[in-house]
Amino acid sequence: MRPVTPSTPTATPASAAPATSAYDFWLLDLDGTLVDTEWSYTREVFDRVGERLGDEFSDYRAEVLWHGLGGSRDDQLRSWGYDPEAFWDAFHAVEDPAARAEATYLYDDADFVADLDTPVGLVTHCAEFLAEPVMDHLDIRDWFDVVVCCDRDVGYKPDPAPLHLAMDSVGVDADAEVGVYAGDGPNDVGAAHNAGIDSIHVERHDPHRRGQCVLGDYRLSSFDDLGNEGSTDGRDAASD
Repeated sequence: MRPVTPSTPTATPASAAPATSAYDFWLLDLDGTLVDTEWSYTREVFDRVGERLGDEFSDYRAEVLWHGLGGSRDDQLRSWGYDPEAFWDAFHAVEDPAARAEATYLYDDADFVADLDTPVGLVTHCAEFLAEPVMDHLDIRDWFDVVVCCDRDVGYKPDPAPLHLAMDSVGVDADAEVGVYAGDGPNDVGAAHNAGIDSIHVERHDPHRRGQCVLGDYRLSSFDDLGNEGSTDGRDAASD
């Protein structure tokens, strides 16, 4: 959960959603894309982080940081006068994996992932000690052929390294096969762009509240907009 500033994609969002069959492999983000967390848990986490840092986080700041609405969370923290290292140390110290799993729910439109008939990978900024209990609690672990949890060694999106690791793990080649990465934020779109695959931005928030436009190959309000049949070339579809 520690993104950095993304490279700006050059693609223009297409007017029509792609078909799930348009891609040879799928990569997906977790938090804010397939799952989300009850606000009461988020609020409690930021209360406890604030106690450790000797400060108080407003609902607005908690929401912006939790969902990454402003883009790079580290940049956002610095703009508010916080040291990112100190913040993340406190954040991960107060998180309770079991409590977070209990407070996490699956979006109704996320179940399409279970029906994908291609290699599927999960690439998330959620720390492994938090992501594992969430997947177990929601019984979605078997949806994915590989799970990559970003960290200092793996890299953080929009660095394409985590996506490359996932692709290598499932044995796909972005130069020979057509793939896509779906996520809810600019770092996800940037990572897909930098990895040379298509991007789907699923917008879970009011764009005006986000304060910026996230420019992916596709922008969806729901994964229910995806088709089941269509072109086998996602890049051609995205450029129409």
